[in-house]
Amino acid sequence: MKQRLLVIVLLLLTASLIAALVLVPRLNRSHALTGYVEGEALYLAAPVSGAVAQIYVQRGDRVKAGDRLFVVDPKQLAAQRQQAQAEVGAAQAQAQDARKGLRPLELAVYDANIAAAQARAQDAAADMRRVAPLVRKGIYAPARLDDARAALQTANAQLAAARRQRDAATLGAREGQVQAADSRVAQAQAGLSAADARLSDLAPVAPSDGRVEDVFFQQGEWSIANQPVLSLLPDDRIKLRFFIPEQSLSAYRIGRVVRFACDGCAKGLSAKITFVSPRPEFTPPIIYSREARDRLVYLVEARPSARLNPGQPVDVTPLEPVR
Repeated sequence: MKQRLLVIVLLLLTASLIAALVLVPRLNRSHALTGYVEGEALYLAAPVSGAVAQIYVQRGDRVKAGDRLFVVDPKQLAAQRQQAQAEVGAAQAQAQDARKGLRPLELAVYDANIAAAQARAQDAAADMRRVAPLVRKGIYAPARLDDARAALQTANAQLAAARRQRDAATLGAREGQVQAADSRVAQAQAGLSAADARLSDLAPVAPSDGRVEDVFFQQGEWSIANQPVLSLLPDDRIKLRFFIPEQSLSAYRIGRVVRFACDGCAKGLSAKITFVSPRPEFTPPIIYSREARDRLVYLVEARPSARLNPGQPVDVTPLEPVR
């Protein structure tokens, strides 16, 4: 009798163990998913080496978008900007000069040439008037009249040429020269814009609201080019990271909202899913039997609605499958 009772008890224990092995994975699916908070810091640096002239923030400070963070000695780049600005002024002056004619003093030379040519034309016309009657009377040979007529034509041509030279002097440079001058202005302005950009890089501002995570240099210390001066943790780069079982993958889509809780946090926190890993995580790599699939997990990232601290553990409420 006792032996039969012992067999029954063993059978009941075995059945309980099998039921537990079957039901535990299913029960675990309804349990909260464990995750943590992660932050992606921005490391801000200057493009040139120089002494840190000013630090406006300290570790742990809250900053808003556009707040000044630090300044590296701008003397060298400020001199380059002044040079670029001077080149812009010179190029603009050359472009303006290319569109203008000669100065009044230079035009006076052409006016004098016109007056001289006009005087010669008048003398040639007077000589023509004197010679013509004498030729008709036979005092001068007809060749003398031809010479006087040729001299008058030459004087008139010289007068016309002098006037055209004066008109041309009032015009600007040729179209090609004007375009070349305009191109030099554009080139100089591009150099000035580049100098302004390099100068502004010496005094970066916060790209968004966030918290200063660490400050690596203090005022007066020498900073090497492209070496971070401080690290900033923007609010929009803080996210939740948690893992979901393979059986629940279809319920998690980008844009869906999950509920989560953390120690000391307010109730009712939520986060919007921004990333679902396309690859599972599983170690060691073995054949995907049904038991192994129960241990497959996928990484999910979500942006929280509240400001949290990186490294903080969270419990995420599982989502229901999408029907």
